[in-house]
Amino acid sequence: MILLADGGSTKVDWVLRDGDVFVEKCTTVGLNPVHVSEQEIERVLEELVSEHVDMHHVSAVEFYGSGCMSHPAAKMKRCLHRVFGETVDVVVGSDIIGAAKAVCGDSEGIACILGTGANSCLWNGEEIISQTPALGYVLGDEGSGAVLGKLFINALYKNPLLKELRLEFEREFSIDMMGVIENVYSNPLPNRWLASLSPFVHRHLDSSIVADIVTENISAFFEKNILPYGRPDLPVSFVGSIAFYYENQLRRVAEKYGMKIGCIKKSPL
Repeated sequence: MILLADGGSTKVDWVLRDGDVFVEKCTTVGLNPVHVSEQEIERVLEELVSEHVDMHHVSAVEFYGSGCMSHPAAKMKRCLHRVFGETVDVVVGSDIIGAAKAVCGDSEGIACILGTGANSCLWNGEEIISQTPALGYVLGDEGSGAVLGKLFINALYKNPLLKELRLEFEREFSIDMMGVIENVYSNPLPNRWLASLSPFVHRHLDSSIVADIVTENISAFFEKNILPYGRPDLPVSFVGSIAFYYENQLRRVAEKYGMKIGCIKKSPL
């Protein structure tokens, strides 16, 4: 049986497949090897195996995840071999490859991820031929849940017109400004916390200020990540929770830039 994984910074979706039959689906916490130690990765993997008996019959693992390039990918591969055994075939690739296979298949197109993080690539039907660097949520990741959270928090505490919304936010999350700062600057995974604010943002799209923040975030993604490919003839397809839940805003922005949307999926699996 083959174990397939769609790995993000917030969560990993796992699917166990026996030929064309899907045996089991489950979810674990995020396992971005850039941010998570080998010990923690192995702990999560061992828990996965112990809780799902069929995992003992895995003959191959394909893990496509955020941060899985170069040295971090080798780190993830070591962990998978330690837990599933050296005889198991293991393939580790970036999440954008998994996304491209899911939304483009063997056709040419632009594949994108808008989840906790953001990424994109120009896909020729077999491999990536060009890629705008994502650079992570501090230096880039425009369009992502983490950047959306960052923009929202900035407006919440700096725009006096959002005072009532700020008070509602602080009540719901049992937090104040110092608590927000602590979550961002002392939390080992601040990108995950910032992205977790998306459901609150989504519930308040009736505020023009909040709606503009969402549009600003998605517009920045197109301007800095999609337009540089110079291929307005190709469909742009997406996976990820941000793309899925903000589909209306995404389609409006794409139309503004003269780009055609291919498909939008919550998960590549």
